[in-house]
Amino acid sequence: MNDKYHRLTATHWGTYNVTTENGALTAIEPVEWDRQPSKIGQSLPGSVQSETRIKRPAVRLGYLQGKAASREGRGKEPFVEVSWEEATELVAAELRRVKDTHGNQAIYGGSYGWSSAGRFHHAQSQLHRFLNYFGGYTASTNTYSIAAGERVLPHILGDLDTLQRQHTHWAVLAEHCELVVAIGGLPLRNAQVNGGGASDHALNHWLQTLRHNGTRFINVSPVRNDLSALPDAEWLAIQPGSDTALLLAVCQVLIDEDLYHHDFVSRCTVGFARFAAYVQGRDDDQIKSPEWAEPITGLPAATIRQLARQMAAKKTLINMAWSVQRARQGEQAYWALVATTALLGQIGTPGGGIGFGYASTNLCGADRRVFSGPRLPVGRNAVQSVIPVARVADMLLHPGGHYEFDGQTLTYPDIRLVYWAGGNAFHHHQDLNRLIRAWRQPETVIVHEQYWTAQAKHADIVLPATTSLEREDIGSASNDGFMIAMRQHLPPFADARDDYAIFSALAEQLGFADRFTEGRTASDWLRHMYEQSQPRAAADGITLPVFDEFWASGKLEYARPDEPQILLRAFRDDPTAAPLTTPSGKIELFSSAVADFGYAEAPGHAYWHAQEYAAQRQIKQNWPLHLLSSQPRTRLHSQYDHGIVSRQTKINGREPLWMHPDDAATRGIAEGDIVKVFNPRGALLAGAHLTRDILPGVVQMSTGAWYDPLNSAGSRSLDKHGNPNVLTADIGSSRLGQGCTAQTCFVDIERFTQPLPEITAWSPPLFTQR
Repeated sequence: MNDKYHRLTATHWGTYNVTTENGALTAIEPVEWDRQPSKIGQSLPGSVQSETRIKRPAVRLGYLQGKAASREGRGKEPFVEVSWEEATELVAAELRRVKDTHGNQAIYGGSYGWSSAGRFHHAQSQLHRFLNYFGGYTASTNTYSIAAGERVLPHILGDLDTLQRQHTHWAVLAEHCELVVAIGGLPLRNAQVNGGGASDHALNHWLQTLRHNGTRFINVSPVRNDLSALPDAEWLAIQPGSDTALLLAVCQVLIDEDLYHHDFVSRCTVGFARFAAYVQGRDDDQIKSPEWAEPITGLPAATIRQLARQMAAKKTLINMAWSVQRARQGEQAYWALVATTALLGQIGTPGGGIGFGYASTNLCGADRRVFSGPRLPVGRNAVQSVIPVARVADMLLHPGGHYEFDGQTLTYPDIRLVYWAGGNAFHHHQDLNRLIRAWRQPETVIVHEQYWTAQAKHADIVLPATTSLEREDIGSASNDGFMIAMRQHLPPFADARDDYAIFSALAEQLGFADRFTEGRTASDWLRHMYEQSQPRAAADGITLPVFDEFWASGKLEYARPDEPQILLRAFRDDPTAAPLTTPSGKIELFSSAVADFGYAEAPGHAYWHAQEYAAQRQIKQNWPLHLLSSQPRTRLHSQYDHGIVSRQTKINGREPLWMHPDDAATRGIAEGDIVKVFNPRGALLAGAHLTRDILPGVVQMSTGAWYDPLNSAGSRSLDKHGNPNVLTADIGSSRLGQGCTAQTCFVDIERFTQPLPEITAWSPPLFTQR
């Protein structure tokens, strides 16, 4: 038995061996089987026991004195540290008051996951289980990452989450694929992470293998670095937000030159005639030709036409990154991708077809079993109120307001209490100044947190939670292939408690502890969840040993699948015997269901919304730079921005901003300058990095720099640190998906010549006595 397997921990970005000395974390080393370990793990030493940790329960001073009457003080006032007994009584009393006075729908359970790769101490599951047994809560649906795609694909192809787990294995593509068209690239930085752990980072290995085997890659992106693993890949520097126009033009060529796959379209799709009429201009007198697309995309018509011909002639995989649909009309980019690949007729073949997330996480294409491991049962939510996750500020600002969503007209609930455990709205949400206004609407905001994030600083009651290193758990993820016994490596920091202990104490006060805990300790739950997962494992061809054997071994690695996986192969072979989950059972090039919604922006087929494009062109007259916000390579979302890996990439303490030298020259900006990035929604400071690997007129920043206002007492304060969501618009992708639109953002930039303010993002708030 190898003792180092007893030192393992699983994180969202990798599995590591942990070294501690005298109760302190001293080293994190990647496991030997990880082909390209993430550097993010090196941020844990020096961070998990830093001043940024929350030591004790804390309550905002104004809340102690005036409860809801002090709401405007959120984010401005000092905190008072209190005992766990007082904090628990305060939280329980407020939950009871809101339930009795306003009903359970007035509680918003705002967890967004990603707080732990462990399956039991998964904060989102713990919160949802607690609130469900309390009588329910208003929940959210879909994700900031890919909501537009999640909503449109069930109408036309199938459930996105299911499709991603069924993506064609990289090994199959390496043998058969001749051309990969990567719309939005295949960024190594994104593939560092996976929802329940990423034990073996294989993307770079497979990209190099495909390249060695002769596969050609085309990177369709405003940023060359989006395919950094293959710097010699062909780069089509497309204008942001114009991918739908490009794909419609490709479809027009395929139809006009009779290059589309007649048999596949006839057997496996519905609505071709309606879609073809639109593409050929019979609906609106505008042929969606390469010449039409040229001024929109910035790509020469000859290049677009040649691309269409090459895709038809080769075994072609077209993959679209998640980032492409995080934009106005983002649903249409995915619909156009489905249409293009359907016309090519290679869906279900070993060398071609469609991809929605190769490189967006570490799971897509992995030749691992889909088994996701143990799960904590969360119970049933008795409240039917659900909002799109990216519309939380709308909900708080407009209680009782009506909105349209995926064919429904719904009403925002009147939220009186926000309870957040896991995730960070001040990272994910757009237009942070608007969010701050919304955040001050409910009567109470309660947060479980490990660190003094902006969300914690804007809460009323803050309860300190442990990190994964301070508790036992089981690490496991779909398509990862491993299960990790996560032992406790450190004592809880200061007075921190795990979420289960916090909720158990609250459930005791509120009278449902027996139902919430079922009489189990945290260790009992690990054994129970493991044993409950054994039948699901067996259904996926995995025989799990008894729990004690697993825990003693430290890790399990499942045998790889017996058969290579090819996305939608059974459907292609026999659409009648293996239908899709769409209304027709086939790929819907035209969806009568969506058309019946009556949305002008979604008429039932892949569509270029000329009015939206014209509106954006008008905005660019005053705000000429298109800001893209990418996932960071040095952290997961905002996690461990205070760690050394993230800090080392800052420019004079600010988040880097990529900018073309021509755009910099017209503004007198040099490499390393601190710049002010601004638009009508707000302003931030960033460090300029000049590069020709980005399209002129486009700038890019990573998300996740902790929000750090210059003046927390003022409104629309300058963010000193560089959080791009100070600038992004809080408006839905369309009525169809109501997703995040962070990639549709226009700004201007100037040199910052004033004295640089100190970065305080990672410092605790002020504390006081009552």
